[in-house]
Amino acid sequence: MSENALQNNTPWNSYKRISFRFFFLLLSLFIILNNNGAFTFLSSVLQLPNLVLHDLIPWFSKHIIHYNYDFTIYTNGSGDTSYDWVLLLFIFLVSVIGSIIWSVLDRKRKSYNTAYYWLVVLVRFYLAFTLILYGAIKVIKLQFPDPSLMRLLQPFGNASPMGLAWTFLGFSKGYNIFMGIIEVSAIMLLFRRTVVVGAFLSLAATAHVMSMNYFFDVPVKLLSTALVVMCVFILAPHFLKLYRFFIRYESQQLEKMYRPKFRKRWLYFAAYGAKYLYITASLVFLISSLIEQRKTYGSAAPKPFMYGIYNVESMKVKGKTLAPLTTDSIRWRQMIINYSGYARIKKMNDSSANFTTVFDQKKKELVLKSTDKDSTKYVLNYNIIGKDRLMLSGLTGKDSISVSFKRKDLKDFKLINRGFHWVSEYPYNR
Repeated sequence: MSENALQNNTPWNSYKRISFRFFFLLLSLFIILNNNGAFTFLSSVLQLPNLVLHDLIPWFSKHIIHYNYDFTIYTNGSGDTSYDWVLLLFIFLVSVIGSIIWSVLDRKRKSYNTAYYWLVVLVRFYLAFTLILYGAIKVIKLQFPDPSLMRLLQPFGNASPMGLAWTFLGFSKGYNIFMGIIEVSAIMLLFRRTVVVGAFLSLAATAHVMSMNYFFDVPVKLLSTALVVMCVFILAPHFLKLYRFFIRYESQQLEKMYRPKFRKRWLYFAAYGAKYLYITASLVFLISSLIEQRKTYGSAAPKPFMYGIYNVESMKVKGKTLAPLTTDSIRWRQMIINYSGYARIKKMNDSSANFTTVFDQKKKELVLKSTDKDSTKYVLNYNIIGKDRLMLSGLTGKDSISVSFKRKDLKDFKLINRGFHWVSEYPYNR
């Protein structure tokens, strides 16, 4: 939109009216159909269109654009599923067709100042609450956790690009807080006087996120790109004056955005009261829920019993000691307990097996049950000796097994023990 979409009532040219109609439909539909938790108290209502879309989009994909995929997969941890991309195409086509019909039926209208104002309000609130959510989970350190024990043991070259990014970002609490503060600053989008500053900070934050998603193959490319587009949309009316100010060094003054006038004073107070009540309630709900999540599975969550990496010193099966041969697919190399209820056993040949764990601390008994199809089960007695020794002995089927471990000191990892240095005589790049 141009400067004419701001405070003055100058008639818009046909290009501006048509482009507004298109973006009004495109952005509104995207926000409604991709709530992404932005509008906390409206999430259940905004999920209702999915009841229809989960049938409509696969049909549209199969019969209209003839693109076949696994139609049972919808938006999940990945926001870039085939369903999401087909939905975006569907929204785009509806916006094109809708703007054409709208232009024919409403061709005599001179401007859309009021509708533009409310569209920008919708975009501002969606963008702000989305970034506040993502910023808060960085500050509280829920999105990028500390590198897990599995990550610390994983060969560097075996990490996926996304896994590398998550490890890199999760390592530093300070960097998480820095990123989070920049994203949380999107709260300035909620207030008219600070919209432009908030949009600039949000553009920096979303461009950073978008680049990470593209270059580290993180499957949130669609949403992060949309957030960048929304930032640009908010700033678009000011581009010419910003160009004159920053590039040509000319004195400029930004105009205030058009705002509908309330005919009755009580409507003004009611509208602003509802706005600030919703903002306050949303922020209180968000912060309290994230604090609880942090205690459940974040950095404040308790570590599981026997948390650690246990290196095998010796292992006996049916009374026979197994030599530590790197070709052996039976002898254990390590046992890793990272999450409550689960353990991973790494074998000498670098293969691994995942198990559920059940501890009976009164009997000092550990039951390991394979999560694989072979349903291997170990019923073992455990004995913790000192701070770093562990003995397991018992049965797997009818076979006896005995394993002695030494717990690895996590400070042996350079990633953990390096720390921060103001002075470095040489780069410590390992």
